[in-house]
Amino acid sequence: MDIVSIILIVVVVLVVIGVVAFSISAYNRFFSLKNSAEATIGQVKVAMKKRLDMIEQLLGAVKSYAAFEKETLTGVTGMRARIGSAGPADLSELERESRSVLGRLIAVAENYPDLKTSQTVNDLMSAVREVENEIARHRYTYNNIAQQYNTMIDTIPSKLIARMMGFTKIEYLEFGEETERVPTIAF
Repeated sequence: MDIVSIILIVVVVLVVIGVVAFSISAYNRFFSLKNSAEATIGQVKVAMKKRLDMIEQLLGAVKSYAAFEKETLTGVTGMRARIGSAGPADLSELERESRSVLGRLIAVAENYPDLKTSQTVNDLMSAVREVENEIARHRYTYNNIAQQYNTMIDTIPSKLIARMMGFTKIEYLEFGEETERVPTIAF
């Protein structure tokens, strides 16, 4: 065996080792991003549940001042139950529904001057604002993770690994235009 053959064998072995190392690294990165996305969706769900809990508490405070629709409370309870099994598209619908309830609740609250000065209502409205910001932060984080994952699926050489392993793109968490604005909560 001459020196050229040895060098050729070493080069081939190094290339194979490099390809295997890259493949393992890309595979692990895909799963790391996928797991991060799932964890972040979980955080969005928790924040949305918190928001619905606060809306329910606001309903209780508002009910003492006005006869509020019973179906609103039933709707909030139903939304909370649906959050657990919701995917990104379902969360967008739940986001729209909960903002609608919150908007109606604010309208009722604005019609009762005594309610505007209630410390309980003011504290709950402040807490809702904080949860709105939390949901926005988690949505931003999730969409960044989804973008990284989807970019890996679209770019070479990780695209090859994605195809071999059957990875598909992650759906972005999008809320409609009317829900991207934090509801105005002012008394």
